Amino acid sequence: QVQLVESGGGLVQPGGSLRLSCAASGSVFRSNVMGWYRQAPGKEREPLAYIGSSGSTNYRDSVKGRFTISRDNAKNTVYLQMNSLKPEDTAVYYCTALVGGMNYWGQGTQVTVSS
Repeated sequence: QVQLVESGGGLVQPGGSLRLSCAASGSVFRSNVMGWYRQAPGKEREPLAYIGSSGSTNYRDSVKGRFTISRDNAKNTVYLQMNSLKPEDTAVYYCTALVGGMNYWGQGTQVTVSS
């Protein structure tokens, strides 16, 4: 059983910052790859960033240099620091964990970038 709970979303002005958190419990270990996706209205869910057990990271081109993924293995938590936010970043953001070859998902947290 894997549980993922996201938090930290909200309303922010263009150019602002937010930090999302994803608390993992159950069968999620520091060896698991974890990541963040987002889904805007009327669009498909898209991957944003992944982080491996060693801390290696991979980012979608559109968020490189603005978003940073990190993890605290002691707390079983993954973070997504988002800077220089744009209106097109508005979406529901989901945390995912790759466990046993399967992707598990949180319930999502809404991020709205608007003036």
